[in-house]
Amino acid sequence: MKNQKEKVIEILSDIKLPNRNEDLISSKSVNNIKYDKDLTTITLSLNSSEIKYKEIIKRNCLFHFENKDPKSRYEIEFILDKNKDENADISDKNIEKTIIPNIKNIIAITSGKGGVGKSTISSNIAVGLSKMGAKVGLIDADIFGPSIPTMFNCENEQPTFKKEDGKNLIIPIEQYGIKLVSMGLLVPKDKAIIWRGPMASSAMKQLIIDVDWGELDYLIVDLPPGTSDIHITLSQNFPVTGSVIVTTPQKVSTIDAEKAVAMFNQEKTKVSILGIIQNMSHFISDDGHKHFIFGEDGGRDLSRRLDLELLGDIPIDKNISKSSDSGYPIVLKEKNSSSVFTDICHNIARKIAVNNFK
Repeated sequence: MKNQKEKVIEILSDIKLPNRNEDLISSKSVNNIKYDKDLTTITLSLNSSEIKYKEIIKRNCLFHFENKDPKSRYEIEFILDKNKDENADISDKNIEKTIIPNIKNIIAITSGKGGVGKSTISSNIAVGLSKMGAKVGLIDADIFGPSIPTMFNCENEQPTFKKEDGKNLIIPIEQYGIKLVSMGLLVPKDKAIIWRGPMASSAMKQLIIDVDWGELDYLIVDLPPGTSDIHITLSQNFPVTGSVIVTTPQKVSTIDAEKAVAMFNQEKTKVSILGIIQNMSHFISDDGHKHFIFGEDGGRDLSRRLDLELLGDIPIDKNISKSSDSGYPIVLKEKNSSSVFTDICHNIARKIAVNNFK
């Protein structure tokens, strides 16, 4: 039978620091453990960047202790250790990436701003690659606004779990040949997720690591719009093969798309950019005329200026939005409307093959 000290250390080793891929024990964050009858007081030593998350760490610790040792009482205290600050920047630069052995390629799909059709494009790319014979998984990493369950008609399904090496693994939902995980499948659809950045980043990591993916040729990560903690966490902690930036031709969209490109070009968040997809490029009326509702060729001009490939040019098509709302990605049915997605998938596969050969 474990004594109290062993029990406490075991629980603390399961609790990760929000801004690092280390637990409280391996990071040497535990300064002292004091036992006094029915109360155990744990003092954590944090640096200047970690101390900002002390309330999140405290809640996380108490949650674990209440679940794993409900009969005991615990108190969490903190001290600031500025000596740790000297190594903080170095550790950020040298975060060891987590390799998922059975996943060959991770593709991040993002946009500078919301409402540009990123999740619709992610869904159709996943299915399109699968139709080409690849084994594909899809993560809905838009923690606060998950829409993938709707687009795959599995809103009311819940993933199951299995135990492996003492660890609970999520068994992903399978729909249209795609393995899916999303916060939208793990929380009630009428509940809002109200988390600070570090908690969302931690959840995103779990959606990658704590899932029984099996063997995959491609893992598509549908990121939230913008440049957030989740983007940083993905790029710093996992070997992302390449990223795809989605924009519309509109100036306000391309300005933000350029910021997304800049993020993936920075040293700490460096990810190869496969190219740009211009969505909602034009509308063709019944008389055959093109109408440029959001401006003309903004995404194409951006790709030229940044010397990036334009992976695809997607017109405004009511069939695409109808298919997404009905939970049946258009690449599965409409030949005319889906051909642009088929071309995009071939372009992405080609770019990845070339990059992997280098």
